[in-house]
Amino acid sequence: MMGQAPTVDDIERRARAVLRQLPEPFAGHVREIVLIVEEFADEATLAEMGIDDPFALTGLYHGTPVGEKAGASGALPDRIHLYRRPILDEWCDTGERLDHLIAHVVIHEVGHHFGLSDAAMHALEEAAGGAA
Repeated sequence: MMGQAPTVDDIERRARAVLRQLPEPFAGHVREIVLIVEEFADEATLAEMGIDDPFALTGLYHGTPVGEKAGASGALPDRIHLYRRPILDEWCDTGERLDHLIAHVVIHEVGHHFGLSDAAMHALEEAAGGAA
């Protein structure tokens, strides 16, 4: 008998656990990030990014990277969007453990918040207990 696919709430709970495991100085900066889990990116987001296939986008960071913040008052809070269906599709395609996949996507988006290189994102993923 097959189990139920993880829900939006399941994905959000796992993603919040990843954020809680981040080491300092990252942990202090991500406390204010808004985490949003949706089924797919909306049409406007996909069009803005030049993406035709909604399954091609698993996560997205919206905001001002830490190094570029200079007393920006009135700005919207930084947000990380996770897209459930593309994450589940990648999970099925790769066979990767779901918690590792979610950690990878979350840390990649956190990396954008900090303006990190791919190598630095990988190191942060290792420090947070994830595996890529």
